[in-house]
Amino acid sequence: MADYVIIGAGSGGAVLINRLSADPNIQITVIEAGGWDRSPWIHMPMGYFRLMQTLALDWGYHTVPQKHVNNRVMFVPRAKSIGGCTTVNGMIYTRGHRTDYDQWAQMGNMGWSYDSILPYFKRAENWGGGGDQNVHGFDGPLKTTRNPILAEPCVAWRDACIQAGYPFNDDLNSGEQYGVGPCDGTVRDGVRSSVSRCYITPIKHRKNLTFHTRAMVSKILLKSGRAIGVEFVQGGKKKTVFADKEVILCGGTFNSPQVLQISGIGDPEHLSRIGVRVQHELPGVGRNLQDHVASSLKVRLTKPVSLLKATKPYAAALALVQYYTTGSGPVAGHGVEVMSFLKTRPDLEAPDVQWHFNNIMYRDHGRDIIPEEGFMPYFNISRPQSRGTVMAKSDDPFVLPELDPNYLSVPDDLRVLRDGLRMSREIVTQKAFDHIRGEEYAPGKEAQSDADLDEYIKKDCQSVYHPVGTCKMGTDPMAVVDDKLRVHGIQGLRVVDASIMPTLTSGNTNAPTIMIGEKAADMIREAA
Repeated sequence: MADYVIIGAGSGGAVLINRLSADPNIQITVIEAGGWDRSPWIHMPMGYFRLMQTLALDWGYHTVPQKHVNNRVMFVPRAKSIGGCTTVNGMIYTRGHRTDYDQWAQMGNMGWSYDSILPYFKRAENWGGGGDQNVHGFDGPLKTTRNPILAEPCVAWRDACIQAGYPFNDDLNSGEQYGVGPCDGTVRDGVRSSVSRCYITPIKHRKNLTFHTRAMVSKILLKSGRAIGVEFVQGGKKKTVFADKEVILCGGTFNSPQVLQISGIGDPEHLSRIGVRVQHELPGVGRNLQDHVASSLKVRLTKPVSLLKATKPYAAALALVQYYTTGSGPVAGHGVEVMSFLKTRPDLEAPDVQWHFNNIMYRDHGRDIIPEEGFMPYFNISRPQSRGTVMAKSDDPFVLPELDPNYLSVPDDLRVLRDGLRMSREIVTQKAFDHIRGEEYAPGKEAQSDADLDEYIKKDCQSVYHPVGTCKMGTDPMAVVDDKLRVHGIQGLRVVDASIMPTLTSGNTNAPTIMIGEKAADMIREAA
């Protein structure tokens, strides 16, 4: 018997493991589908390219054919490991815009406005960049730093944005994103700041913690409208652990709705279709899926100043030697020095497009490096309007659920990407790029009409790995959890991960998910 059973040790779960186990009188059992984060590629920042290429920690998710994206079946990477996606992500630390959270509060979620959640961002953060103490935290577990803008193409992008009329923003995490500025990252001293390393490793030997790794949850056990435990499969054997206080589901945007569905919690019509007995009707489970979808402008360079040379075997070997002897060099950072958050229309209150500036050209999530000197402004819709679903296909936990992000189903999402592509072109034509700008590699200068650009975007676009929303927080009939993250209609069961976001934040979702974990820890302790 445990007090709390935590399902999943990713960005939300890791925070709860750390904060709740600080009370030695509380017993916690953790059930995690992956193993411990022992691969050296995890802790080396640039190792994520290797992990993406080998898919050593990947769940293997692909979408159903996306009917608004030329019926493409699209790869959606998700990590299976202690530390979750923080073991393989690009280590970009962005909190989003203040209006993201104010909108959550306006939707009826008390305590989730920007001013309410800012203390939790600060509690989590161990900021290494100096600056405003009203914005940043300096004592938290999560080690963050700010990349200097040094590489020639990155400097050119910053200067070109300013020449195009956009402001310089020294701190894109101040709550006001608009402009171009340096990129903050979850990395320190040449080591990835995964939530496993920052939240779990320092405390994993606490005597009140029990970990079950490589364990798949098959069912949340319910009795008289209350979650009382968890059934899981480990090493081919079915096991059960009971929870005296709460079961806390932290499986992520894809796994959390699946676990609820195979436990009999969801849309009755869907549950009956997959042979699961209905335990609790909650039609919103698995709906409201949102994700950042991105496209890119690829431009050749006239000088060898990209990261391409670092991918060559000899240079890569030297970089590894440098890293393991000094902790520095090309593989000691995450590679993104500069970002932009800009508006496609001047009347917008907040930016609607985000740019990661990549000093290399690639395809297919970095699994296919283009062997030419070039750079790639990679831009995504900040607030997509398209909504999709995550639906279990079977009561078998080992059968992955059906993913349908329904990308670009709302025509204005395609318009925003098209405008982002045109804005990218305008920025690259500025004087700052004159000394290094070569020919456009893709889509190519012949692509000028809306139809041509739309077709290119549909062929080129990919997930930027920020799925949210499938167990959304709210008060409407499709909400799954309330503003305390308790599952509507069931006692002793919460969801604490990115799936609770009612709308997608304007930026990478790791930092907001960690914030959700910090806030949830307080709510859980208060309830106890």
